[in-house]
This record gives sequence, C-alpha cells and structure tokens, in this order.
Amino acid sequence: MNLPNYKNDFISERDYLDGEKISEIKHEYIDGDVYAMAGASKNHQRLIFNVCGELYRHLKNTPCEAFSSDIKLRADKGGKYFYPDVMVVCSNDEKDDYYTESPRIIVEVLSNSTRKYDRTLKRQIYQRIPSLEEYVLIEQDRVEIEVCRKSEGWQSRFYYIDDNITFTSIDLTLPVLDIYSRVENDEMRAFVEAINASEAEL
Repeated sequence: MNLPNYKNDFISERDYLDGEKISEIKHEYIDGDVYAMAGASKNHQRLIFNVCGELYRHLKNTPCEAFSSDIKLRADKGGKYFYPDVMVVCSNDEKDDYYTESPRIIVEVLSNSTRKYDRTLKRQIYQRIPSLEEYVLIEQDRVEIEVCRKSEGWQSRFYYIDDNITFTSIDLTLPVLDIYSRVENDEMRAFVEAINASEAEL
C-alpha cells in the first residue's frame, strides 16, 4: 500500500482523536496506524478554495454545507479517519464537531504522491459510506476531473477544459474552467495564451 509520508505507530481510536486536537500536523488513521499528511501545493489550495467557494455560494440557506480539508471523515465504523480536500455534508445529527460520518460529496485533489491512494484504497472505503452520492477526483497538473456517482453504479465520468460539470446530488452545474481558475499548469497556460492571442487580433 503506497501511502504518503507515513509513520507506523499503533494507537487507539480515542488516542488518535485526542492527539489530533493538539497536533500541528494532520494525520490520517487506518486501523490503528497513523499517517502524517504532506503539505499542499499552491495549485492544490487553489482548487480546494475554488470548489469550496462555489459550493458555499450554492449551498447558502440550505441544510447542506461545505467543509475543506481541516475536517475529518470517520469511515468504516471508526477504524479509519481521513481528511478529504472537500466534503459536502447535509446531515443535522452529526455527533462530533471534529469529524463527519455522513458526507454527500467527497472531493480529492490528486498529486503524484496520492493519485494511486485516492483512486484505489480511498475510493473503495468511501464508496461504502451509505450517505455518499458522488466522489470527485481533480487533477492539479492537467485539466481533468473524474466523477463517480452512486446513481451510475460508481462508474467514472471525465470532464475537461471546455466542459460543464454537474454535482447531481446538490443540483449544481459549473464550468470546469471555474474550478481551475488561477491554477497554473501547462494546459491552463496554453488556454490563457490562446485567449490572449485571440483578443489581441481583434
């Protein structure tokens, strides 16, 4: 199992939860082992903020709300805790202020060190969560978004630079370009250069 930046110390669920409240570094927890999380790139943060911003505006005055990567997800009856990059939660009976057990949408921003982990182990665990309707995987090094929906048997659908993407579980449609606003990768640079060149010819 290829997990990023791990430390292998078997601890109880309670010790893990208590420790996270005072730790300066976030850790994920899998069946007694804790794994330190690496720092994020600027593109990673831009994608999180872009998605959270759109979700916040859309969900205002609804029972649902968006959380970024400081809120934990409790999965598999407490045997596993993760810090998804973005979650949408629509439940009013959450038991704890520091984690949720009932996300409707989970978003992960992929990197070279986490891509396999997010697409295999996490995907398998997340898709067993009863409340989850959509699992969204966003590439930061190119413009590509993968969405797996429970209503479609968790089959993958891919969205690219000129597409609109719909979060069906909350009835929100966004241009992919809005999600990648200010993100700096080769594809986005080429797109911006093409737009600038087109405008210069007018």
